[in-house]
Parts: sequence; structure tokens; C-alpha cells
Amino acid sequence: MSATVLSIGDGDTIRVRQAGRTITVRLACIDAPETAQSPYGQEARRYLQQRLPIGREVVLAVKTTDRYGRTVAEVFSGVNINLAMLEDGQAFAYRQYLGGCAAREYLEAEERANRAGLGIWQVPDGITRPWDFRRGRRSAAIPDGTTPGGRRYRCKEIGSYARAQELLRQGHTYLDSNGDGEACESLR
Repeated sequence: MSATVLSIGDGDTIRVRQAGRTITVRLACIDAPETAQSPYGQEARRYLQQRLPIGREVVLAVKTTDRYGRTVAEVFSGVNINLAMLEDGQAFAYRQYLGGCAAREYLEAEERANRAGLGIWQVPDGITRPWDFRRGRRSAAIPDGTTPGGRRYRCKEIGSYARAQELLRQGHTYLDSNGDGEACESLR
């Protein structure tokens, strides 16, 4: 099914126009970092915007419809965009939902990005998995939803600039008070 890209929601969600209808498409078999997982969520979105500019014609290989009513599909624009996201370290293979895709191909693409230290794999063993990040936010002890695992840190108790950046990558976005992508600059 052919469609035209209208917008990029995040690293694994796009909106397209197909046969006069606007459709939200969840990229099948991958899970990109959440937007709150700074800076990786924003990087995944930017990457997808570059690969799929507005107006680009894409082909959808539809797998199913998810519980939110989104069309779940592999998206093709010259190449399999879902696989490209893995190859370039912009997403994880979504093991729980690999059934509809070539699972081995997806896992191998993720492993190549890991070995090369690309994107999410710049952090040893990768960043907090998006599915764990979402689960942590749902069960956070602090109701603002900003603290994975419910633990809230203060810069002066973290101890090092490097540790602050690691916590920021894990989703502790409140440590970046000025929104510049760096946590606890006072620890430099």
C-alpha cells in the first residue's frame, strides 16, 4: 500500500495520507527511545524526519492494528526504514512483537549497531529500553512521571558530571534544568 508522509510523531510513529485518509502508523517490530529519554528520543525522531521527509512516498507492509488503533507496518522508502532504524542505532528490536517481521534480520541489525557503538549503543549495553522506561514512568513513586523507578536525584548528590549525563540518558530529564541536553553543568 502506497502512502504519503504527513508528519513524524517520534522515532517509531508517523502519520501518512493514504487514499484520502490520514493514518497513524506505528513502525512494526522496533521500539525507539521515548521523547523524554533525552537526547536519544529526539535523535531518533530527527533521524526518521531525515529518512522520511514530509511529502515522501512510502510503501506500507501492514502487519496489524494496535490497541490504540494505529496501523502497525514495515515502512519502505527505497529500503526498509524499520531495519534502517536498527542498523543506525536509533531503535531496539521489539522482541515482544517480532513475530510479524523477519526476526533474525532485525536482531542481527540491532547487534551490528551495538558492536559499532551507534546511537543508543554509545552507552555500554545501550540506554534504558523504552518498554522499561514506560513501565518505570507508570509505576513512578512521584506522580509527575519524570522519575524512572521513582528515584529523584539532586545534582549535588550525584558526584560526577559523567554520572549526571548517564542519569539524563536514562530519563531523568529534570536534571537538565535549562533544556540544553546537558545535566548538572555545575558538576563539570
